[in-house]
Amino acid sequence: MPDAKSMEESAGMLKDFLEGLPEKALHLGLRVLLAVLFFLLGVQVIKLARKLVRNSMQRAGAETGATQFVDSFVKAALYVLLVLMLAASFGVDAASIVAVLGSAGVAIGLAIQGSLSNLAGGVLLLVLKPFKVGDYIVESATGKEGTVTEIQIFYTRLLTPDHQTVVLPNGSLANNSLVNVTGQEARRMDIKVGISYKADLKQAKRVLLQVLEEDEASLKDRDRLVYVNELAASSVELGVRCWFRQEDFWPGKWRVTENCKLALDEAGIEIPYNQLDVHLDGQGETG
Repeated sequence: MPDAKSMEESAGMLKDFLEGLPEKALHLGLRVLLAVLFFLLGVQVIKLARKLVRNSMQRAGAETGATQFVDSFVKAALYVLLVLMLAASFGVDAASIVAVLGSAGVAIGLAIQGSLSNLAGGVLLLVLKPFKVGDYIVESATGKEGTVTEIQIFYTRLLTPDHQTVVLPNGSLANNSLVNVTGQEARRMDIKVGISYKADLKQAKRVLLQVLEEDEASLKDRDRLVYVNELAASSVELGVRCWFRQEDFWPGKWRVTENCKLALDEAGIEIPYNQLDVHLDGQGETG
């Protein structure tokens, strides 16, 4: 059984704790309020710093992808610094945090190895520049394709022709082959047109070549060619080839395809259906 003296001491300690509780709560509330204000101020400072970095890189003529990558890296680094400063304001030693992270480095490394791979991939993309913002790329591993809209610290965003957003990890883009469809200023257009075996081949070639020559968007300093591509089962397949600037490619291809059909119709040159000749044996079975 506790004696009267110990009970009196416990009661005194409890009384002191209760009397000091409002003051401690007030101090804690003030510290939390100051931390919130400091965080909000830090967010604004980070936004200002990012804006200064972006403006500096744009004035220096840096590519959009490089600017986006550096911006995302600066954002991540400054937010980590802000969190460490807030932790220090609550009495947490930043050196202790670093020591704990260091001792758990192996586990952390295994947990974020994918992110580290994506970070390294982003650096490689920034240095090697296999594509830039605005290029249309096709990634071989997954077959995903689209126009590059953002190159960030871990991921690259694509916009597909039907306006879906595709997010690809930078590590995958750096470690797999890809096709940069719009990497060059000009792009070659090839379409196939089948004509009847009875049609005048030379006339058909002249008609199709005239379609290419009359198209204003086709590049006049590049080859314009109509050639026999294949003697197919039901038609003579002609290849129609010319070049367009990247921005004119798809409208040009659609227009030339339509004009080829209209020109052949006007010239009376048949575009045949697939045909199958069936030979019947005239000798039937007799009973």
